[in-house]
Amino acid sequence: MNTNNLKTSDDGIALIREFEGCKLTAYQDSVEVWTIGVGHTGPDVFRGRTITEKEADELLRKDLAAAERCVNMSVFVPLTQGEFDSLVSFVFNLGCGNLRGSTLLRKLNDGDYDGAEAEFPKWDKAGGRVLAGLTRRRKAEQDLFERSVA
Repeated sequence: MNTNNLKTSDDGIALIREFEGCKLTAYQDSVEVWTIGVGHTGPDVFRGRTITEKEADELLRKDLAAAERCVNMSVFVPLTQGEFDSLVSFVFNLGCGNLRGSTLLRKLNDGDYDGAEAEFPKWDKAGGRVLAGLTRRRKAEQDLFERSVA
């Protein structure tokens, strides 16, 4: 049974913003996915689309809510705020399906917090290539997850 109903803290949002950046004109990311704002993707993002800062913030809130729902519905053990924030960043970047199918989640739900923490660095590839930015992001997520262990 799910025991969490958390929301992303300011620290979690800052981590996501740091790694995603904010671009008001659509661009293709490292695997050629059209992206805009703070890491927003989807059918509403296409070449030439531009948005305002306010629209970027609205998209971020919507995308954060989806990532939070995923974590809250997928994790069945208690989480600290830092653990939750790190998982939301993970889902924001990689998608809910990747979390749900991951060894990270299996270990976490088995109560193996240390084992789950050790899984973060394994998610450093895009298009089959290790990317330095993803290595840094996974390390930051791992550090936030670890810092919050009681």
